Amino acid sequence: MRKIILIGSGGSGKSTLARQLGNKLKLNVYHLDALFWKPNWVGVTKDEQRKVQYELVKKEKWIIDGNYGGTIDIRLNAADTIIFLDVNKTICVYRAFKRMLQYRNKTRPDMGAGCEERFDFGFLKWIWNYPKTKRPETLKKLERLSKEKQIIILRTPKQIQKFLEEL
Repeated sequence: MRKIILIGSGGSGKSTLARQLGNKLKLNVYHLDALFWKPNWVGVTKDEQRKVQYELVKKEKWIIDGNYGGTIDIRLNAADTIIFLDVNKTICVYRAFKRMLQYRNKTRPDMGAGCEERFDFGFLKWIWNYPKTKRPETLKKLERLSKEKQIIILRTPKQIQKFLEEL
């Protein structure tokens, strides 16, 4: 496990697990949200996203957290380990809502500078619909890669904790 990506719904715990893994494995962690959002929630272009990711995956070892489906293949192809947090949508919505309250009008540690947390109904809706809209495609990609990559699917907070403890 030298090149790890974490994917999953918003609120699944990707950024938290990425930080914990980074500390435990002594690997640099790159949060795509922090790299792809400029102040006041101005997103970078797809070209910039690709450029940044191609540079990141050239590094010898890393942890990258984030989905960004339009460029996910860059990370999937470069990673040796793919961790999919396939957490129940109710837990994810709860966590995202809690995070919105906790960091309201502040910037989270895994976000770009100047992107203050705010209530975002569209984001909560995206999380709620993730199992139907994004999960099936993700599972198909993981199935195709399962012979050449280490695929780890964690479905509950307890599984995530046990995975960390057993590393």
